[in-house]
Amino acid sequence: MAIYRLLKYSAFGPEQIEIMTRAYEETLLALELPPGDNPVTRLVAQKIIQLVQAGELDTLRLSSRAIAELGIPNAA
Repeated sequence: MAIYRLLKYSAFGPEQIEIMTRAYEETLLALELPPGDNPVTRLVAQKIIQLVQAGELDTLRLSSRAIAELGIPNAA
């Protein structure tokens, strides 16, 4: 999955990584995207990481904000 590759050498702690992973998986489900490493899933992973870096740590808000900030209409 794209998020695992991006987090491989990150400085995030285990709790943050678990939150990001759950939010990423929930976002892919909401968008009906198959897991894998492709441009769209990488964008989703990057957006979730950015949001966590900005201080968001709620899984549901991460997912909904990622969808909204990526400008994906009628999702979730």
